[in-house]
Amino acid sequence: MQLGMIGLGRMGGNIVRRLMRGGHQCVVYDTNAKSVEQLAGEGATGSRDMAHMVSQMPKPRAIWVMLPAGAITEATVSQLGELLEPGDTIIDGGNSNYQDDVRRAQTMAAKGIRYIDVGTSGGVWGLERGYCMMIGGDKAAFDHLDPIFKTLAPGVGTIEKTRGRENRQSTAEEGYLYTGPAGSGHFVKMVHNGIEYGLMQAYAEGLDILKGVAQESIPAERRYTLDLADITELWRRGSVVSSWLLDLSAISLAEDPELASYSGYVDDSGEGRWTIQAAIEEAVPADVLTAALYTRFRSRKEHTFAEKLLSAMRKQFGGHQEGGKK
Repeated sequence: MQLGMIGLGRMGGNIVRRLMRGGHQCVVYDTNAKSVEQLAGEGATGSRDMAHMVSQMPKPRAIWVMLPAGAITEATVSQLGELLEPGDTIIDGGNSNYQDDVRRAQTMAAKGIRYIDVGTSGGVWGLERGYCMMIGGDKAAFDHLDPIFKTLAPGVGTIEKTRGRENRQSTAEEGYLYTGPAGSGHFVKMVHNGIEYGLMQAYAEGLDILKGVAQESIPAERRYTLDLADITELWRRGSVVSSWLLDLSAISLAEDPELASYSGYVDDSGEGRWTIQAAIEEAVPADVLTAALYTRFRSRKEHTFAEKLLSAMRKQFGGHQEGGKK
């Protein structure tokens, strides 16, 4: 299939590469001409601007927007709405607020343009591992684009099948899922990221306790100097707390045992805040997720080892750089 991609950053560029490896054709555009040139050199078709991209693609077109949530995505989707024709599809694969998706889908539907929201998880590792995708919006468009999603997804792989799912027919086992109407894909991804905050915070606090037991305020007979790089590696092997986030923590600690290259300044990209807002609207207690979000706010004022580990994990899974220094 052919897909247009607007936004060739860490994830957009690698999504294009994975699709081309799978035999798909990609037309690409970014305001950074060098990014376009690089992917054109790898086999994609480069575009000068969005209008040029639309003119290069046969109908029905499908264009994926992979840009930061907010004004830039809003403007891009709006402009595409003026350029595309009935039967074409816009895919927002970034981390937009799900409420924006609901509004955009309604606007595009009035023009006969289909809209899909894709919550995309995988970060800088997605090129090789594949992307976990939570997909909402027009069902017919999802069905039409199934070959794209199947190529991007991790696939069944070596993960053991879940007992009790023998009679369920779903693409979930392959790493992508149609979740329902417009906004539902980004809603599921939003909560996914809220959970991610809590998991990261639990690892960070636990490892900070392990590190802190070496301090002089602890009685000598209960004072231990523990190798956190070895402990995280140990926990990867058969422990009930093993996970990909633990894998990334082990990498970070093996590379930099004291995390000296991190200040502990931890950003948040919005989904954690939106998750808490949804919890408030639904009257659902979310103590852990709220505390994890507030810890990120606190990290911008004081930096502990736990916050350095949070920052290290963000860099490992998403290539995120620290947003401030002290």
